[in-house]
Amino acid sequence: MALRRDIFDEENEELEERVVDITRVAKVIKGGRRFAFRTVVVVGDGRGNVGVGVGKARAVPDSIRKGTERARKNMRRIPLVGTTIPHTVIGKRGGAVVMLKPASPGTGVIAGGAVRAVVEAAGIRDILTKSLGSSNILNVAYATLEALSQLKDPHQLAAMRGKKVEDVMPFWLRERK
Repeated sequence: MALRRDIFDEENEELEERVVDITRVAKVIKGGRRFAFRTVVVVGDGRGNVGVGVGKARAVPDSIRKGTERARKNMRRIPLVGTTIPHTVIGKRGGAVVMLKPASPGTGVIAGGAVRAVVEAAGIRDILTKSLGSSNILNVAYATLEALSQLKDPHQLAAMRGKKVEDVMPFWLRERK
């Protein structure tokens, strides 16, 4: 636990917070309905650390604050290769399926909604994405985070497969012979 505090020290880094969704939810009680707000927040440092959090409260600012706190606690380290990801991955959460594919420099972020928010907060500048299945924003955000957490560092992947690092890198980053 001490290691996580060192990696994600809140005083040392400037984190980008992005509110992805605000939804009004209702709890039915004896006297009628009690309304609250559910907020989905994405937090990232733009250098490979990203987290998604959900906050619920009777007021919008309180739900945003709670979502931000949970996102900071749930931050994960994502391996990057330049401005993109090392390999293609698919993440699933509920009925949402998200595919992330590396892209050559200059492509930009080809994504929409929650996928774009999570990917940009992580610091990825070139990526191709496709969202399949459910369009529920919360599940799409979590599916994207799940896909990003499946990524493996190229050096670890090369060692595991017994190959050179250049052989497992995206083709545009390989040295030309």
